[in-house]
Amino acid sequence: MKPIRAGVLGATGAVGQRFVQLLDANPWFEITALAASERSVGRPYHEACTWRLSADSPASVRDIVVKPCAPGLDCDLVFSALPSSVAGPVEIEMAAAGYGVLSNASAHRMDPDVPLLIPEVNPEHLALLDTQRANRGWDKGFIVTDPNCSTVGMTLALKPLHDAFGISRVIVTTMQALSGAGYPGVPSLDIIDNVVPFIRNEEDKLIDEPRKLLGALRPGSDGIEMAEVTISPSCNRVATRDGHMEVMSIEFRHKPTREAIVEALASFPSKPYQMGCPSAVDPTIIVRSEDDRPQPVLDRNVGNGMAITVGRIRPCEVFDYKLVTLSHNTLRGAASGSVLNAEIMAAQGMLS
Repeated sequence: MKPIRAGVLGATGAVGQRFVQLLDANPWFEITALAASERSVGRPYHEACTWRLSADSPASVRDIVVKPCAPGLDCDLVFSALPSSVAGPVEIEMAAAGYGVLSNASAHRMDPDVPLLIPEVNPEHLALLDTQRANRGWDKGFIVTDPNCSTVGMTLALKPLHDAFGISRVIVTTMQALSGAGYPGVPSLDIIDNVVPFIRNEEDKLIDEPRKLLGALRPGSDGIEMAEVTISPSCNRVATRDGHMEVMSIEFRHKPTREAIVEALASFPSKPYQMGCPSAVDPTIIVRSEDDRPQPVLDRNVGNGMAITVGRIRPCEVFDYKLVTLSHNTLRGAASGSVLNAEIMAAQGMLS
């Protein structure tokens, strides 16, 4: 198929650079526009952007002149790496002008008519786009969001278990990598020899987002009926570069055996992989049996950073079972997640 013309909003930031890197290597997309803040506008990308990923910025984008984050970009859809503080109105303006918006920001995640999407978990929620366009008077534009980086690994692990056994309550403690704070992130003197037991707004996202992702599309596609799962999160920043680890204790409506939990996780199917999406991997969930896995250094890049790893599945003294998950926060939990959202839309003919 002919590559889809794509742009990146916030292209000079950490997540924006990751979008550029991923899209440049993706056969389904072609970068034709880059946009950023006023201080970068009018400059070639290689001058406007201090490249912080490995190697150099892709040769194909180095001379693209950075434009404002506004309609008029020479592309058909945009990947938004904008800070949530500014993303809201910009993304609405772009969608109203006819652009497809694949957003990594939190501004519209919980809007009733906006799909919050993990393609392996809830691809049927894309039916909300008909309601979104009708509600907002948009012709072909749309907004689709991906979840918070810590929500992704947690929800991918919960989905097959919720489908098979029903989940009523979850206690989750996160150990989140420094890259999740963006660049320059947490000052070194605040994190070396330390753990910071607070990440602003993070716990609220872990309470609400998984319930929307695991929820059911209401008849007529007018919104999502939130899953009846109670979640108690505690979020911590730790001195790891990449990889969010989460320890969960889970109460089930129908208590399974450990063997049944392992089977449900290991056999979890990937619809985007079955549809040929380039970023999708199979298996999406890797189950480890070792006592000391997963570990960020050993497991964060499994499946090119698109799979999650689950280990230490064992009975819980308070609820039913407890386990540990690990996901790559800047790939599976950020830019790669948005790219996969676009891929499954393209595979279903929703971007033509």
